[in-house]
Amino acid sequence: MVDQNGQGGGKSLNRMPRAERIKSSPRFNGRVFTNTNPVSQGLKSGVERPTMRDFICGGEHRVPSGPLPLFDPVAQWRKQPETGLRVTWLGHSTLLIEIDGIRVLTDPVWGPRASPLAFAGPKRFHPPPAPLAAVQPLDAVIVSHDHYDHLDRPTIRALAGTPVPFITSLGVGARLEKWGVPAERITELDWWEETSVKGVTITAAPAQHFSGRGIKDRNTTLWSSFHLRGPTHSFFYGADTGLTREYLEIARRFGPFDMVALEIGAYHPSWGDIHLGPDNALTAYGMLGSGSMLPIHWGTFNLAVHPWDEPIETVLRRAPSLGVPLVTPKLGEPIEPARAKASDAWWRSVSSQPVAEPEKKTENEAPLEWMPD
Repeated sequence: MVDQNGQGGGKSLNRMPRAERIKSSPRFNGRVFTNTNPVSQGLKSGVERPTMRDFICGGEHRVPSGPLPLFDPVAQWRKQPETGLRVTWLGHSTLLIEIDGIRVLTDPVWGPRASPLAFAGPKRFHPPPAPLAAVQPLDAVIVSHDHYDHLDRPTIRALAGTPVPFITSLGVGARLEKWGVPAERITELDWWEETSVKGVTITAAPAQHFSGRGIKDRNTTLWSSFHLRGPTHSFFYGADTGLTREYLEIARRFGPFDMVALEIGAYHPSWGDIHLGPDNALTAYGMLGSGSMLPIHWGTFNLAVHPWDEPIETVLRRAPSLGVPLVTPKLGEPIEPARAKASDAWWRSVSSQPVAEPEKKTENEAPLEWMPD
């Protein structure tokens, strides 16, 4: 365990040089980090991959037809959560988690593009629902991995000027230091390692994904999901992952949950090993087995070749027949899981997809659980 006490980085683990910790990690094969289960170069074999032409020219309705409705959360943030757990989805995988007295921000992206280039690459569908300064004060920032849609340089540089501690996956701290975050404010975790922030335990957990920001650094840093456990509440942040049996172990160690946040968007059949997509997200929820489900990783960037709202429509259609307690807050709308309202299809005001009737469960439908290969 790394004792952070809300004051900075984890000192006991950080006494060991980063390079030594990486080499000693069970995830590291001597050259790069690896998943527990093999993936086919990050792409699912036997499925035709999307081409560059598909990304540039292919597919319809890849972006919303008009401005997305945003909720201004600032007034609610000034008040304490009445139930002790409140979550605000700020777009893509950025969440403000207020849990048992602390405020934690995940994968903060306030920049205009998820791209190495300032003038090109996936551009935001919507502005951030609130200014970065409005989320202060923060007790911790979690960075799950180093991809551009999760690790945003202008946002990190802005946060580096505040006293907030960073909690991240093993190896990512080097990038944070390069961008101005002092080493003493960085805690890097391997899977199943934990740190404490003012009485809330934050644990890095398995994910089935990959890392890298260029052609030469593939998988040189780790990727993780994260669990937050306070005296009263439990929250699981899935970050980026493919469907993995490790969700059963995550449920065994950390469940039951009050809420789980699972990625549903930016998927393709050939990426099944490294991204859930809507159907596998529902299966993953079945493995986790508790809490309301908050869909994330959709509605902010065009990162795949499917219609922008297809993931959420699929989840909304299938969830009732599978008994999944789905919550779909507007961008920026704070919700308390204990008082969450029925799902609201707010995106249909600018939707590209026809409205589908909810699925009716049939006797032949597969159960919502891990299916063997």
